[in-house]
Amino acid sequence: MTEATFPGIERHDKIGAMEPLSPDEIARYHRHILLPEIGGAGQQKLKAARVLVIGAGGLGAPVLQYLAAAGIGTLGIVDDDRVSLSNLQRQVIHDSGTIGELKTESAAFAIARLNPHVRLIRFEERFSAETARRQLSGFDLLIDGSDNFDTRYAAADAAEEARLPLVSGAVGRFDGSLTVLKPYESAEDGTPNPRYRDLFPEAPPAGLIPACAEAGVIGALTGVIGTMMAMEAIKLVTGTGEPLVGRLLLYDALSARFDTVRYRRRRATQRQAG
Repeated sequence: MTEATFPGIERHDKIGAMEPLSPDEIARYHRHILLPEIGGAGQQKLKAARVLVIGAGGLGAPVLQYLAAAGIGTLGIVDDDRVSLSNLQRQVIHDSGTIGELKTESAAFAIARLNPHVRLIRFEERFSAETARRQLSGFDLLIDGSDNFDTRYAAADAAEEARLPLVSGAVGRFDGSLTVLKPYESAEDGTPNPRYRDLFPEAPPAGLIPACAEAGVIGALTGVIGTMMAMEAIKLVTGTGEPLVGRLLLYDALSARFDTVRYRRRRATQRQAG
């Protein structure tokens, strides 16, 4: 099959303006529209939204699926990896028939089957400080589902420079976390919102935190954290609720426990910002 088989899929190109909701879309998103907090206006915002997702793996899979189902108008996917058999225990956007395919391609076809109204833009490369400005062009929200600190720091720096909100998530063996970053804005008391480096001043030494390929990870955990990342994105787009800005949400799957840790802009970075 070629990309032309699915009209919603395209490579990186200029993003056009969105049209009003069609009758089919109104029926599709009826349960959203019934919610006073979302309504027709909120669904229009979702359709107009342009969200870039780093990674089409364990976290990216549920993020992409739920944002596509929610009616995000344009989804970008950044990933240079291919689907392997060991991915399928947690990367539920892929299946046995897509082993060996590029993850961007496999995910794009799955999304096209789920919701043909979503426009897909594929970046078959890694997200890095060198590629960030080009990849972020035309998007208004970044979601980081990567599995390494280099990409997380690059995503945080690029989102801050572009003045885009960032939803960042991570998972371990049986635990996960997520937060929302908007360091270019200030809190209600006038203090600048924290940066990623206020939460993690520097990356841990290489090898200190083993990758899931070495330590393992329970598959359903990525679904829990990825789905909450999608929820934070929907809140940011629609202006509903209170996003996790300045708060780190922690989840322990073994004890079924959630905790929230508040963090602030450090004084040193606050002086730098001034």
